[in-house]
Amino acid sequence: MEPGPELRYARTADGVTVAYQVLGSGPPLVWLPSLGNLVAQWRVPVLRATYERLARAHTLVLYDSRGMGSSDRRVALDDLGVDAHLRDLHAVLDAAALDRAALLGYYHSAPTALAFAARHPDRVRRLVVFGGAPRLRDALGPAQTQALLSLVEQDWDLFAESAAHAWLGWSAGENGRLVAEVFRTAATPAVAAAWFAAAAAIDVTDLLPEVLAPTLVLHRQGEGQIPVEVSRRLADALPDATLRVLPGTTPTLFLHDGGSDLDLVSRFLLTGRTGPAPADPVARPDGVSERELEVLRRVAAGDSNAEIARGLGIAVHTVERHTANLYRKIGARGRADATAYALRRGIV
Repeated sequence: MEPGPELRYARTADGVTVAYQVLGSGPPLVWLPSLGNLVAQWRVPVLRATYERLARAHTLVLYDSRGMGSSDRRVALDDLGVDAHLRDLHAVLDAAALDRAALLGYYHSAPTALAFAARHPDRVRRLVVFGGAPRLRDALGPAQTQALLSLVEQDWDLFAESAAHAWLGWSAGENGRLVAEVFRTAATPAVAAAWFAAAAAIDVTDLLPEVLAPTLVLHRQGEGQIPVEVSRRLADALPDATLRVLPGTTPTLFLHDGGSDLDLVSRFLLTGRTGPAPADPVARPDGVSERELEVLRRVAAGDSNAEIARGLGIAVHTVERHTANLYRKIGARGRADATAYALRRGIV
């Protein structure tokens, strides 16, 4: 099977060579890396199909993190924290001549995506986060994950097999074998051990209020893996975020229900919506965010704050914050005024 698009190379500010690929056309989307190997990932049929489908609507950019895959393998083991990952992302964006892009932060790369969006709001259109947390030890803490990580230095081959099959739930067939090979060839055990050790110290919580890009926080985990409250706290802490808890217990995107996952992610990245377009779309009032518009629709339908919170997968205090901002923007003194405003505008 062909190894995907031609590898290109970017040079970071500290002199590390980072391998990346570009495919497709449309609004740019950068999928930030976790533990992986681009060349090996293209051999996995499900991953190949995912990349190709995303590339139908987006200019998709993929890259190997420093120390991984086809990027420089000989890296400083004491410099694998978020700042190093930000240098990788900067280099890829600049080499690909992308002034502005959407970001997909996946597991380990979630804090990098959040930190970049906070520090460079003019360069991030939208943000999708899956499987990670601003404080990575919250994602790495469950006992099942710690048991898996204990294998990194003890038995690298067993770690790769366990990560693919027992943790991520890939079958024991060809796909599962190929995913295990992705992990096995991603890095040396020494780099992986340093990488996970650095991850445990990453915490970008203080930057979350500065993430202005509309954000979709996705959660799908099995029992004993990342608790849903980790994702809920992240969504609540972001100024403009939507939490979607996906059905299933396989802790991956694009595997359990690949078509639905792809539809959801692409719809959000292209339109800002997480649901199908309304039959008679209305213009969003100036200054009102997509999330505030969703809240307004539910207020006009008579939903309580608790019902709105359950329906949108957010906390009640987050609903209260959105309604306060919404009322100020549309000049409403309360729910009756907001309902009347929505009816006049056709926002139902």
